[in-house]
Amino acid sequence: MLGTLRKMRAERNEPIDYFLPLGDISVPLSPFLGKTLHLRYQGNIFCTGCGRKTPKSYNQGYCYVCFRKLAANDMCILKPETCHYHLGTCREPEWADQHCMVPHIVYLANSSGLKVGITRATQLPTRWIDQGASQALPIFRVATRYQSGLVEVLLAQQVADKTNWQALLKGDSEPVDLEMARNDLLSACAAGLAELTEKFPAQIQLLPDAAVEKFSYPVLHYPLKVKSFNMDSAPDVVGTLTGIKGQYLIFDTGVINIRKYTAYQVELLSV
Repeated sequence: MLGTLRKMRAERNEPIDYFLPLGDISVPLSPFLGKTLHLRYQGNIFCTGCGRKTPKSYNQGYCYVCFRKLAANDMCILKPETCHYHLGTCREPEWADQHCMVPHIVYLANSSGLKVGITRATQLPTRWIDQGASQALPIFRVATRYQSGLVEVLLAQQVADKTNWQALLKGDSEPVDLEMARNDLLSACAAGLAELTEKFPAQIQLLPDAAVEKFSYPVLHYPLKVKSFNMDSAPDVVGTLTGIKGQYLIFDTGVINIRKYTAYQVELLSV
């Protein structure tokens, strides 16, 4: 099977069911667990934005022109608190209307440990699964991505806002009492949150009755040492598939972040 990679698609189950998109084909990965799997990069990258062949991937699958042009690649996607939509300088206002000027969720998750994060309300629970979270709890529902960024920056003064990917792939994190962590966080950030809710009346809503979500992943065993494959320097990724977590395939020979290689043309081989 040959096609361009996209991030893995997941379906909620116990454990999560994963599918590998290769062009128009979606390959179930559960049958490959415990078996030898071989991915071979063909040396071609086709831009996610325009479809043209590009010698290098920018921001997970874009050519340089689309990287510079499209709003999906703006710095405010990584740092939503820097959103400039209201200044009239957004690269693609219509795209922003669909992706940024819509309700977002600020949440706590436990992946490699406690972290705060944000996502569009329509992206749950996908976002949590993509991060390999074992637990997650929505805290706030806000009106825009910009507002979610402001809340996240405030809360990130108390807890991490990034996942330690190596720790994620070495084993399951210890369970966290997310409701207690939320309450402690709200108390510690009370003054800053009051300022934001006053600035954006009725647009930042606490979710006091939200339930903790739990997830398990199809992992036979975790590696003692995490070693990453690099398709750019070594096109063959091969080994016994021992697990899948977040957007990572875990082999007995190393790990690979599938999302990193979005738009790469790859052949899927089983041995």
